[in-house]
Amino acid sequence: MTVTEPSSQPPAQLYVISAPSGGGKTSLTRALIERLAARGRIARFSVSYTTRAARAGEADGVDYHFVSMEQFRAMIDAGAFLEYARVFDRFYGTSKAETERWLDAGQDVVLDIDWQGARQVRDRAPEAVTIFIRPPSRDELERRLRARGSEDESAIARRLAEADDEMARADEYDHQIVNDVFDRALDALTEIFERKP
Repeated sequence: MTVTEPSSQPPAQLYVISAPSGGGKTSLTRALIERLAARGRIARFSVSYTTRAARAGEADGVDYHFVSMEQFRAMIDAGAFLEYARVFDRFYGTSKAETERWLDAGQDVVLDIDWQGARQVRDRAPEAVTIFIRPPSRDELERRLRARGSEDESAIARRLAEADDEMARADEYDHQIVNDVFDRALDALTEIFERKP
Protein backbone atom coordinates (compact mmCIF):
# COMPACT_ATOMS: atom_id res chain seq x y z
CA MET A 1 0.00 0.00 0.00
CA THR A 2 1.31 3.43 -0.95
CA VAL A 3 0.87 6.28 1.48
CA THR A 4 0.43 9.61 -0.23
CA GLU A 5 1.66 12.66 1.59
CA PRO A 6 -1.08 15.26 2.00
CA SER A 7 -0.57 18.22 -0.31
CA SER A 8 0.43 21.48 1.32
CA GLN A 9 -1.13 23.27 -1.64
CA PRO A 10 -4.74 24.26 -0.96
CA PRO A 11 -7.23 23.13 -3.63
CA ALA A 12 -7.72 25.44 -6.58
CA GLN A 13 -10.59 27.90 -6.29
CA LEU A 14 -13.11 29.30 -8.76
CA TYR A 15 -13.78 33.05 -8.52
CA VAL A 16 -16.44 35.16 -10.22
CA ILE A 17 -15.91 38.89 -10.67
CA SER A 18 -18.75 41.06 -11.97
CA ALA A 19 -19.21 44.79 -12.46
CA PRO A 20 -21.19 47.12 -14.66
CA SER A 21 -19.50 48.13 -17.91
CA GLY A 22 -16.96 50.82 -16.97
CA GLY A 23 -16.66 49.50 -13.41
CA GLY A 24 -13.03 48.51 -13.94
CA LYS A 25 -13.26 44.75 -13.38
CA THR A 26 -11.06 43.78 -16.33
CA SER A 27 -8.25 46.17 -15.39
CA LEU A 28 -8.45 45.10 -11.74
CA THR A 29 -8.50 41.41 -12.63
CA ARG A 30 -5.46 41.68 -14.90
CA ALA A 31 -3.54 43.62 -12.25
CA LEU A 32 -4.58 41.06 -9.62
CA ILE A 33 -3.34 38.09 -11.68
CA GLU A 34 0.01 39.84 -12.24
CA ARG A 35 0.32 40.60 -8.52
CA LEU A 36 -0.51 37.02 -7.53
CA ALA A 37 1.99 35.67 -10.09
CA ALA A 38 4.71 37.85 -8.57
CA ARG A 39 3.89 36.18 -5.23
CA GLY A 40 4.09 32.68 -6.70
CA ARG A 41 0.35 32.06 -6.99
CA ILE A 42 -1.12 30.97 -10.32
CA ALA A 43 -4.55 32.31 -11.19
CA ARG A 44 -5.95 32.03 -14.69
CA PHE A 45 -8.21 34.52 -16.37
CA SER A 46 -10.88 32.53 -18.19
CA VAL A 47 -11.25 33.46 -21.86
CA SER A 48 -14.94 33.59 -22.70
CA TYR A 49 -16.60 32.53 -25.92
CA THR A 50 -18.60 35.24 -27.67
CA THR A 51 -20.67 35.80 -30.78
CA ARG A 52 -19.67 39.45 -31.05
CA ALA A 53 -17.10 40.60 -33.59
CA ALA A 54 -13.54 41.26 -32.48
CA ARG A 55 -12.69 44.91 -31.81
CA ALA A 56 -9.49 46.54 -33.03
CA GLY A 57 -6.52 45.09 -31.17
CA GLU A 58 -8.38 42.02 -29.86
CA ALA A 59 -6.97 38.58 -30.59
CA ASP A 60 -8.91 35.33 -30.86
CA GLY A 61 -8.09 33.02 -27.97
CA VAL A 62 -6.53 35.85 -25.96
CA ASP A 63 -9.32 38.38 -25.38
CA TYR A 64 -12.19 36.07 -26.37
CA HIS A 65 -12.87 32.96 -28.40
CA PHE A 66 -14.83 34.53 -31.28
CA VAL A 67 -17.42 32.13 -32.71
CA SER A 68 -20.49 32.33 -34.92
CA MET A 69 -24.01 32.18 -33.52
CA GLU A 70 -24.33 28.69 -35.03
CA GLN A 71 -21.17 27.50 -33.26
CA PHE A 72 -22.33 29.02 -29.97
CA ARG A 73 -25.75 27.36 -30.21
CA ALA A 74 -24.10 24.02 -30.95
CA MET A 75 -21.98 24.43 -27.80
CA ILE A 76 -25.12 25.17 -25.77
CA ASP A 77 -26.77 22.03 -27.15
CA ALA A 78 -23.66 20.00 -26.29
CA GLY A 79 -23.66 21.27 -22.69
CA ALA A 80 -20.21 22.80 -23.21
CA PHE A 81 -20.76 25.88 -21.04
CA LEU A 82 -20.37 26.30 -17.29
CA GLU A 83 -22.44 29.44 -17.81
CA TYR A 84 -23.63 31.58 -20.69
CA ALA A 85 -25.66 34.72 -21.08
CA ARG A 86 -27.06 37.10 -23.65
CA VAL A 87 -25.71 40.63 -23.20
CA PHE A 88 -26.53 43.48 -25.58
CA ASP A 89 -27.75 41.10 -28.32
CA ARG A 90 -24.55 39.04 -28.17
CA PHE A 91 -23.87 35.77 -26.38
CA TYR A 92 -20.99 35.09 -23.97
CA GLY A 93 -20.08 31.80 -22.31
CA THR A 94 -17.45 30.02 -20.20
CA SER A 95 -16.11 26.63 -21.27
CA LYS A 96 -16.88 23.99 -18.66
CA ALA A 97 -14.10 21.63 -19.81
CA GLU A 98 -11.43 24.34 -19.84
CA THR A 99 -12.40 25.57 -16.38
CA GLU A 100 -12.34 22.05 -14.94
CA ARG A 101 -8.97 21.32 -16.57
CA TRP A 102 -7.33 24.36 -14.96
CA LEU A 103 -8.88 23.69 -11.55
CA ASP A 104 -7.75 20.04 -11.71
CA ALA A 105 -4.22 21.32 -12.48
CA GLY A 106 -4.28 23.32 -9.23
CA GLN A 107 -4.75 26.73 -10.87
CA ASP A 108 -7.30 29.20 -9.56
CA VAL A 109 -9.72 30.36 -12.27
CA VAL A 110 -11.18 33.86 -12.49
CA LEU A 111 -14.40 34.42 -14.43
CA ASP A 112 -15.10 37.99 -15.59
CA ILE A 113 -18.85 37.62 -16.16
CA ASP A 114 -22.15 39.41 -15.55
CA TRP A 115 -24.83 38.71 -12.93
CA GLN A 116 -26.66 36.23 -15.18
CA GLY A 117 -23.55 34.08 -15.50
CA ALA A 118 -22.74 34.53 -11.80
CA ARG A 119 -26.13 33.07 -10.86
CA GLN A 120 -25.55 30.03 -13.06
CA VAL A 121 -22.08 29.48 -11.58
CA ARG A 122 -23.49 29.72 -8.03
CA ASP A 123 -26.05 27.04 -8.93
CA ARG A 124 -23.49 24.72 -10.56
CA ALA A 125 -20.45 25.46 -8.38
CA PRO A 126 -21.67 26.74 -5.00
CA GLU A 127 -18.09 26.75 -3.68
CA ALA A 128 -17.20 29.59 -6.08
CA VAL A 129 -16.29 32.93 -4.47
CA THR A 130 -18.26 35.80 -5.99
CA ILE A 131 -17.11 39.42 -6.02
CA PHE A 132 -18.93 42.51 -7.28
CA ILE A 133 -16.94 45.62 -8.28
CA ARG A 134 -18.95 48.81 -7.78
CA PRO A 135 -18.17 52.22 -9.27
CA PRO A 136 -17.98 54.98 -6.62
CA SER A 137 -21.16 56.53 -8.06
CA ARG A 138 -23.41 56.42 -11.09
CA ASP A 139 -22.09 59.83 -12.17
CA GLU A 140 -18.52 58.51 -12.10
CA LEU A 141 -19.58 55.46 -14.08
CA GLU A 142 -21.14 57.71 -16.73
CA ARG A 143 -17.96 59.82 -16.81
CA ARG A 144 -15.84 56.70 -17.38
CA LEU A 145 -18.11 55.45 -20.16
CA ARG A 146 -17.97 58.83 -21.92
CA ALA A 147 -14.19 59.03 -21.47
CA ARG A 148 -13.81 55.88 -23.57
CA GLY A 149 -15.05 57.83 -26.57
CA SER A 150 -16.04 54.60 -28.30
CA GLU A 151 -19.83 54.71 -28.08
CA ASP A 152 -22.67 57.00 -29.09
CA GLU A 153 -25.31 58.45 -26.76
CA SER A 154 -27.79 55.60 -27.25
CA ALA A 155 -25.13 53.00 -26.42
CA ILE A 156 -24.09 54.93 -23.30
CA ALA A 157 -27.73 55.22 -22.18
CA ARG A 158 -28.19 51.48 -22.69
CA ARG A 159 -25.02 50.68 -20.71
CA LEU A 160 -26.16 52.93 -17.84
CA ALA A 161 -29.56 51.23 -17.74
CA GLU A 162 -27.82 47.84 -17.69
CA ALA A 163 -25.50 49.13 -14.92
CA ASP A 164 -28.52 50.02 -12.77
CA ASP A 165 -29.79 46.46 -13.30
CA GLU A 166 -26.39 44.96 -12.42
CA MET A 167 -25.91 47.08 -9.27
CA ALA A 168 -29.38 46.11 -8.03
CA ARG A 169 -28.04 42.54 -7.80
CA ALA A 170 -24.77 43.32 -6.00
CA ASP A 171 -26.09 41.92 -2.71
CA GLU A 172 -26.20 38.44 -4.27
CA TYR A 173 -22.37 38.35 -4.20
CA ASP A 174 -20.10 37.19 -1.37
CA HIS A 175 -18.04 40.40 -1.48
CA GLN A 176 -18.42 43.95 -2.80
CA ILE A 177 -15.54 46.31 -3.57
CA VAL A 178 -15.91 49.99 -4.47
CA ASN A 179 -13.46 50.90 -7.23
CA ASP A 180 -12.90 54.53 -6.29
CA VAL A 181 -9.09 54.43 -6.04
CA PHE A 182 -7.62 51.68 -8.23
CA ASP A 183 -4.77 50.63 -5.91
CA ARG A 184 -7.07 50.50 -2.90
CA ALA A 185 -9.60 48.37 -4.82
CA LEU A 186 -6.76 46.11 -5.98
CA ASP A 187 -5.58 45.67 -2.38
CA ALA A 188 -9.12 44.72 -1.31
CA LEU A 189 -9.41 42.24 -4.16
CA THR A 190 -6.01 40.72 -3.37
CA GLU A 191 -7.02 40.29 0.27
CA ILE A 192 -10.05 38.21 -0.79
CA PHE A 193 -7.86 35.96 -2.93
CA GLU A 194 -5.26 35.52 -0.21
CA ARG A 195 -7.97 34.57 2.27
CA LYS A 196 -8.24 31.19 0.56
CA PRO A 197 -11.55 29.45 1.48
